[in-house]
Amino acid sequence: MTYARARRLLPAPLAGWVYHFETELDRAVESFAASLPAGARVLDAGAGEARHAACFPRQRYVAVDLAVGDASWNYRNLDAIASLAALPFASASFDAALNIVTLEPLPEPAAALAELARVLRPGAPLLVVAPHQWEVHQAPHDYYRYTRFGLRYLLEQAGFEIAELRHAGGLFRLLARRLWAAALLFPAPWRWLALPVFAPAALLLPVFDPLDRAGDFTPGYIALARRLPS
Repeated sequence: MTYARARRLLPAPLAGWVYHFETELDRAVESFAASLPAGARVLDAGAGEARHAACFPRQRYVAVDLAVGDASWNYRNLDAIASLAALPFASASFDAALNIVTLEPLPEPAAALAELARVLRPGAPLLVVAPHQWEVHQAPHDYYRYTRFGLRYLLEQAGFEIAELRHAGGLFRLLARRLWAAALLFPAPWRWLALPVFAPAALLLPVFDPLDRAGDFTPGYIALARRLPS
């Protein structure tokens, strides 16, 4: 079951419990949008199907993507189809930007972050969500995973100052995610026999997640940064 399907079929608290990382991601985007003034020009860099557009009704939302990540996706809501390493926008033309689980499919992530710095005005915020321990996805366009140290380095080298960098879930959240994935590997009808074996542990394990205070086994990171003056 995908996250989108879980949100449709499961009660909201259960969907949030099972798909904790995705839920934290959505909350971060909603909080980011709420912090921006009306009329701000916002770039969603690596927008995919532009599913975050609804979070920015007060702002001028612009979606850009190369449109090669998933053949089943609908890319018709994009405002521009372009590489994030060569954005078709003027310098300092955006008041904010977000890059959500889109650094890992970029062969040149440093170049993309440098481009984001170029198109953002000085002081403008950037929200980045990047995976640390995730399964392969959008193959063959899946190149990297990020530690908090690597993410900080890339952002600072591109000209950003880190305001916040936090892990979204720890070891027990990660183990639960892996158990759900293991159950879904079984083909039907065997999947329905596997779920009762894996699901109870997957639902219980997140209770112990506060034990992993360092978050070294996290599924991924959420970073808020600001464009430094040139």
